[in-house]
Amino acid sequence: MFQFKPGREVVVVGVGLHPFGRFRGKDLASLAREAVVEALKDCAVKWRDIQVAYFGHVYYHGMSVGETALASLGLTGIPIINVENACSSGSTAFWQAYWGITTGMFDVALAFGAEKVPGGPVTVTAADSPDRYIGGDHMMAGYALRMRRYMEETGAPASALAQVTVKARQNAALNPYAHRKDTFTVEDVLNSRPIADPLTLYQCCPTSEGSAAAVLCAREALGRYGLDESRAIRVVAAALTSGNYNGRGSDHSAFSPYRTEPAAVQAYEMSGLGPEDVDLVQVHDAATIGELQQVEALQLFPKGEAWRATVEGRTALTGDLPVNTDGGLLAMGHPFGATGIRMVHETITQLRGEAGPRQVSNARVGMAQCSGAGDVTTVQIFAR
Repeated sequence: MFQFKPGREVVVVGVGLHPFGRFRGKDLASLAREAVVEALKDCAVKWRDIQVAYFGHVYYHGMSVGETALASLGLTGIPIINVENACSSGSTAFWQAYWGITTGMFDVALAFGAEKVPGGPVTVTAADSPDRYIGGDHMMAGYALRMRRYMEETGAPASALAQVTVKARQNAALNPYAHRKDTFTVEDVLNSRPIADPLTLYQCCPTSEGSAAAVLCAREALGRYGLDESRAIRVVAAALTSGNYNGRGSDHSAFSPYRTEPAAVQAYEMSGLGPEDVDLVQVHDAATIGELQQVEALQLFPKGEAWRATVEGRTALTGDLPVNTDGGLLAMGHPFGATGIRMVHETITQLRGEAGPRQVSNARVGMAQCSGAGDVTTVQIFAR
């Protein structure tokens, strides 16, 4: 399946996060820089020791935004790569940093991402695309089709989907970085404004602004840079896939909800672990149905059974497989370039035992899954 195999062991030594929300007084570069500074402080890596940087973003804020964001830290001549890969932009930047280290090109790498997403419905096609005029471009319309089909095929009631939001908001209430911290009942969720039947407002993630950063290092180089091995978390898998040809439309989410599975298979193969080894997971939940179908595609629950696990409390912080422990996209919001690395931040924080009131007990293996338009999917597995 792979043209080459991982070489050196890679660890995450530092993570940083700017709160998600709306920050009209800050430009994109300022948002990005704050997360980078936090990540450097977290591991005491000196800026001059960073050998390569990958910056994830989607919306246009000028050319070479990564260079602009890092300029005030002092440009040092290192490669700075700007990465656009839809909602997986940040996690793709992380994937590139991982492979740059494990193959021996670099010892220390920075992956960071930031976004200022405009308000209103998100579009993913070109301005002249016919999809914009027939409704096919509206992301929540695609999720609504998936949700309707899932409910029909599995017997899941609307209340089970609403419970995903209830759980997300309960987690976010414990997270100072979250965009939305107010909590809801199932009835609140179901009675919120319709967006695309059967999806209601509180079942859709808010558009947001924010940034996240991670510092990666080769384990064999930790001593050389004076880094604390006790807080270093291993990256045991980093997989990236895109879609295959599908006569019904490979990009149409209603027809291809389980595109995550090939990336999950790669990640399990790389890590030597299986679904049964995962203690917590962050998944792409732009809408409630996204969480259910992604955890099934990751083989963490049988297909059609994730809604039951949610209702039974198995995906809550105290359940046997906590999902989206920081609130996920549904409560954190979705600044595209930052989301994938935000998931890394939360997973590392949990595996270090530093998540405070939302800490998962005895967490040793964590997974992060992020997907985007074009059937792009990243899956990373971390272990302490």
